[in-house]
Amino acid sequence: MTKTTAGRFFEDYAVGDVITHAVPRTISGGERAMYHALYPARGALYSSDAFAQACGLPKSPVDDLITFHTVFGKTVPDVSLNAVANLGYADGRWLAPVYPGDTLTSQSQVIGVKQNSNGKSGVVWVRTTGRNQHGQDVLSYVRWVMVRKRGDGAAPATVIPELPGAVAASDIVVPDGLSFADYDFALAGEPYRLGDYTVGEVIDHVDGVTIEEAEHMLATRLWQNTAKVHFDATNRPDGKRLIYGGHVISLARALSFNGLANAQMIVALNAGAHANPCFAGDTVRAWSEVLDVAETDAPGVGAVRLRLVATKAQAGPLRGADGKYAPDVLLDLDYWALMPT
Repeated sequence: MTKTTAGRFFEDYAVGDVITHAVPRTISGGERAMYHALYPARGALYSSDAFAQACGLPKSPVDDLITFHTVFGKTVPDVSLNAVANLGYADGRWLAPVYPGDTLTSQSQVIGVKQNSNGKSGVVWVRTTGRNQHGQDVLSYVRWVMVRKRGDGAAPATVIPELPGAVAASDIVVPDGLSFADYDFALAGEPYRLGDYTVGEVIDHVDGVTIEEAEHMLATRLWQNTAKVHFDATNRPDGKRLIYGGHVISLARALSFNGLANAQMIVALNAGAHANPCFAGDTVRAWSEVLDVAETDAPGVGAVRLRLVATKAQAGPLRGADGKYAPDVLLDLDYWALMPT
């Protein structure tokens, strides 16, 4: 009897299934150091215990996307090992900071399934929750992924979940104790506060990063992402390794420091789409559009809703005349971040 597994195929999912993902992970300062080596990340709150303590936190948390990648990576063997593509995200909420020493686990519930018209694959929606060693939820999000079918057999009955268009500003969770009342703009790197941004403003983040094969492979392994399309060059007819979409998210977020250095903490993920595939050799650039601003009850803490676009071109049109994403657009991400008022 074989001890190995080929992973789940589309026929293996049913709405209501709860999947507990294997291998808890204790986060250390090593993840932070590696994250800052892989991406040009330099947010002050995630770089300095002293800065974080001046903002009311006990110490510097790990970058929010470290939490996302870690929780996401655990789901891959059960959700997207046989994926054709990761399609999108919605209703994501960061519920508590994660600090070095915390242990993260992941659990997902299947909330939707729909077979594609070609009969060879289908879309699976899951809500994933990440928890720390105290059983406290630290992250919750929905994603949907296109998964290959095992064969030509019957597909599960179609269920398409209803998802909110965005996380309401009133539902944003601000970490306990966080205060930007004495925020040090000089140490943060830019003088701009919430009132300096206007809805509709577009910020070209100027810089670019050319992705190398080695770095995205290191990132994929770091987050224990086992999706075949990311590390097995024989898994695609073009012989290329598809770059993990989260790698593009982190690159774009890090590039957005130039113009948004004070958008410190990601607290909600409203929507996201990986518009076109990304491969080694591509140069990633980023631009952001301000979609909304809001106040919170925490001292000096506001929230800014941003559309973050990663592209292989310069800042420009998001979509063509046909309504489809422009071919150079890699990522379209809508999120809320906390910023001093």
